[in-house]
Amino acid sequence: MGKFRIISEFLYLIISVVLALDYLFGDNSDERKNFILIFALLSFGMFLFRRHYRIKFKNRAK
Repeated sequence: MGKFRIISEFLYLIISVVLALDYLFGDNSDERKNFILIFALLSFGMFLFRRHYRIKFKNRAK
C-alpha cells in the first residue's frame, strides 16, 4: 500500500507538469487555458498535500 501512495503522488506531479506545458505551449483558447491552469495548480497542490501527509504518517509510525 505504501508504494501506491508514492506512485499516486508522482502521478499528480506528472499530470501537473503535462498541464503546465499544455498551458504554456498549447494552442488553446483563453477560456480553455484558464481551466488548464486551474487543474495544473490543483494537481500540484494534491501532490504537495499527499506528500506532506505520507511523510507525517511515516514519521508517526516510527
